[in-house]
Amino acid sequence: MGKKRIVIDTNNLISALGWEGNSRDLLNKVIDKEYEFIISIKQLEELKNVLDYPKFKFSEEQKRKFLEIIFKIVIVIKTKLKLNVCVDEKDNMFLECAVEGKADYLISGDGDLLRLKKFRNVKIVSVKEFLG
Repeated sequence: MGKKRIVIDTNNLISALGWEGNSRDLLNKVIDKEYEFIISIKQLEELKNVLDYPKFKFSEEQKRKFLEIIFKIVIVIKTKLKLNVCVDEKDNMFLECAVEGKADYLISGDGDLLRLKKFRNVKIVSVKEFLG
């Protein structure tokens, strides 16, 4: 059996950059190649936008380095699947990526996604549960 394939939501990626904790621990494991990290083009666009939110106060250097790291460790996919499962339509992109990328896990802090527990063959868990 190969490495677990995972999709990580934007909130966890932002948390990994900004704060110590489970999200950063998970990102470090991905950097150490313990898991295969799948991300869609839509997710990358959202990540770039969220990094620019003034409330986070990330410097241009922090953002540049973070994206550099992300690009070195991800498998980028272009999704074709269009799902309409989530209350917040933007969250569908995580399910689309997980299904098309044949992920084992979708790691999220979003209550609507976590309530699903599983979608098709993808387990939906919090970062704490995943690292558990």
